[in-house]
Amino acid sequence: MRPYTFTQPRAVREALANAGTDTAFLAGGTTLVDLMKLEVMAPTRVVDINRLPLRGIKLDRDGLHIGALERMSDVAADRNVRRDYPMIARALELSASAQLRNMASVGGNLLQRTRCGYFRDVSTGCNKRNPGSGCSALAGINRTHAILGTSDACVATHPSDLAVALVALGTDVHLATEQGTRTVPLDRFYALPGDTPHVENVLRPGELVTGITVARSMWAPNSVYLKIRDRQSYEFALTSAAVAIEWRGRTIRQARIAVGGVGTRPWRLPTVESALAGRRATADVFEAAVRTAADGARPLTHNAFKPALLRRTLLRALTDLAERR
Repeated sequence: MRPYTFTQPRAVREALANAGTDTAFLAGGTTLVDLMKLEVMAPTRVVDINRLPLRGIKLDRDGLHIGALERMSDVAADRNVRRDYPMIARALELSASAQLRNMASVGGNLLQRTRCGYFRDVSTGCNKRNPGSGCSALAGINRTHAILGTSDACVATHPSDLAVALVALGTDVHLATEQGTRTVPLDRFYALPGDTPHVENVLRPGELVTGITVARSMWAPNSVYLKIRDRQSYEFALTSAAVAIEWRGRTIRQARIAVGGVGTRPWRLPTVESALAGRRATADVFEAAVRTAADGARPLTHNAFKPALLRRTLLRALTDLAERR
């Protein structure tokens, strides 16, 4: 780990003062500390934001408001979240071990870096870590890598379960700099890798995530998060599906779907949503709708199983949700 300066401000304005490209904000530290030890990240300034007033879980007519410093375990256990946004609670519970969920923050979870092994191995080429050095995963071990949204420069999978659920539900992320605040829809927050995989999102230098707002909707209470992985606990998704449905009897009035484990960012599936809208919840309808789920996929040598697994994951999530009616 390289030397750095360390501060513990008590106000947002103080935390943002002089923050820039060489600054890292520390919340739970479950990603940052690991990457600093590996020297994948080497900030010259670390700002501990845990004393900032960025907590709170509140439900009102506009939606669910969650402070960036709320711990994952606390959000998952919140009564309003479990009742009105069950997909969020489930995605959080499946995200990591209990110990990590007690430490990790909501804001930090949305900003966690990819779990690609080549990104974390400084002896290998990785355009996300070192632009222009190549992508070792393309010809390497790529079983867990992305098949959607990839480029010749990067095939790293987005790691966050929570982000997949929040994208499906319709979420705004609130950001602050010394110059002011702004709000960005989460489904526009993450960038595709293209030729610049090191640019992972729309955050500006020194900008801080202060919280999120999940919209109120008719589909949020009728939602499920399904995660398929190699082992039952503490493992990242091979595929995952966040499915929310607004019902009219047994008819799907509207569906909201995002998937994880397969994309370079949380991946919405508007064609599947359209195929379900206005249709009865039957096995034939579900099977027809999920056929387009992997359209545009670019499988690699070791993850060619993912398109079929993605379709089966979606089919199971839809079936589970329909059986709860």
